[in-house]
Amino acid sequence: MSTVTTTDQDFELRMPNPAFVLPDGFQGIGKLLGAVAQGGVPASTLELVGLRVSQINGCTACVQGHWEEAKKAGETDERLVSVAAWRESPYFDDAERVALALSDALTRLADRSDDAVPDDLWHAVTTHYDEQQVAALLLQIGTLNLFNRINVAVKEQADRPSWKQPH
Repeated sequence: MSTVTTTDQDFELRMPNPAFVLPDGFQGIGKLLGAVAQGGVPASTLELVGLRVSQINGCTACVQGHWEEAKKAGETDERLVSVAAWRESPYFDDAERVALALSDALTRLADRSDDAVPDDLWHAVTTHYDEQQVAALLLQIGTLNLFNRINVAVKEQADRPSWKQPH
């Protein structure tokens, strides 16, 4: 059995967030998320999706950020805690469940050898969301997967995320 030890150094930011090193990158991410916000999906659903994607990817800074934004959007602690086990939770409606299922499918692409987004999932998504809303969900999930991967690589901190610091 191996023992895992950590030091404060394990939690130090490796470098400034690349989205700030290359400011056009942050502006690009901001434009994508701005478009998502105009897509007609409720803000609380977008934050649930963001929380779920970030949980899967292990991005603590993004988990913290989506938790905070979801609370501002009116989410309850019960629903936020349940995102990690949304399939078994009684707190989500059918539209939220398909958004979370799409989040899981698109974030865990490598977990499936066949169609990552099966036709039955796509049908469920398009039953609950119109084309503009589906576009918003797809952009939200894709952009957050990008941002999560950047944050994990540089060890972005949940307690002091660089996007909240002056640049």
